[in-house]
Amino acid sequence: MGNPGRAAVAVLLAAATALGTIAATGAVAAGPGDAGPGRRARAWLPEPSGPYPIGTTALHLTDAGREDPWRSGQRRELMVSLWYPTSHPAAGEDRAPYMEPAAGAHFDGPDGVALRNYGTAPGRTDWSAIRTHARKDAPALPGGPRPVVLYSPGLGDPRTWGTALVEDLASRGYLVVTVDHTYEASEVAFPDGDLATSVFPGMIGTPGLDIGAVLRKALDTRVADTRFVLDQLARLGERPGLPAGLAGSPDLGRIGMVGQSAGGFTALQAMHDDPRIAAGINMDGQMHFPGPDGHEGVFLPTVAEDGLHRPFLLMGSGSEESGNYRNQPGWKALWQHSTGWHADVTLTGSRHGSYTDAQSLLPQLARQGVLSSSQLRQDVGDIRPGRAELATRSYVASFFDRWLRGQDDHLLDGPSARFPEMAYER
Repeated sequence: MGNPGRAAVAVLLAAATALGTIAATGAVAAGPGDAGPGRRARAWLPEPSGPYPIGTTALHLTDAGREDPWRSGQRRELMVSLWYPTSHPAAGEDRAPYMEPAAGAHFDGPDGVALRNYGTAPGRTDWSAIRTHARKDAPALPGGPRPVVLYSPGLGDPRTWGTALVEDLASRGYLVVTVDHTYEASEVAFPDGDLATSVFPGMIGTPGLDIGAVLRKALDTRVADTRFVLDQLARLGERPGLPAGLAGSPDLGRIGMVGQSAGGFTALQAMHDDPRIAAGINMDGQMHFPGPDGHEGVFLPTVAEDGLHRPFLLMGSGSEESGNYRNQPGWKALWQHSTGWHADVTLTGSRHGSYTDAQSLLPQLARQGVLSSSQLRQDVGDIRPGRAELATRSYVASFFDRWLRGQDDHLLDGPSARFPEMAYER
């Protein structure tokens, strides 16, 4: 996703001809590493850096008290994944797939986010063949309860699109919960075989569509999803069939939240609305709403108007409309109105996708001809992938270690010689 205003235009109002242009005008160019006819590109996630092997399990949740805001007449249903330390490391085919086959096929198709948000050629990548580093349904490592971190993805992105960061946190001892926002995410695969796809493509060309109103609805829905997931974490012990030891893993007195783009906006708005969230990180998520046309107007959410009284971190990129807090009206208002600890870092040379799995996966796919070098620079900039991954992981872990564990490595005290590519503001 782009930031809410920019992504609204890209995701909600991109004309079908414009989408076709991405695939037809050289966004994909074969090169020496081209996957070739009949071959699909493959890619790998970076290894987690923490001391623990990790497990993962998926949960299907139904909010019986809430009608789905995108589909009237049905209850709100979500898919979430839990990522946690285990003593049973995964290897080979024991590793959980990055995406379910139906979800991966749609993600890579003409209506999927891979094309719309990142310009990859449809049908060229086997997303479900990518493997995580987690063992599916592994027993939880004894020694909890563990601090909880929720992860919310960008507008239209699936919950899988932040797996590299999520796995790293889990390998450091956190219980991480990733949330799919159904009918907004590109696709959500449910256990019964249903694939719930995004309503946004169907909005393209709707006369009089109010983009600002759609984005406000999306944010309200995301915050409600987040609060419902927190409620469900308190009731894990009531769910049959959980991996051994997992029900006792969450420490609900130590909860943080992180998200990218609209997920970052969601993290801080949910933190404003729900006192259970003690600390939050916004990774390159604009925090104001546009007007009805998606461009004119600046309308601030309550989190920016009121500020926050608990710790938060803003992480900007080198994308246009990003940078430090002074460059964005929502960030600037939040900064001015907040009394809790806060800091702002900007990853020099990055782009909006650098805080997602795009940073590690797209360079590999570009070498196989799935997207052009110019598209790659537009997605993730020119920072070296390994440096971007290390910086993102280090700052996110430092923040949550400090505010959820009371362990301070002082990385967030000021500019760091370890990470000269991170511009720092306090």
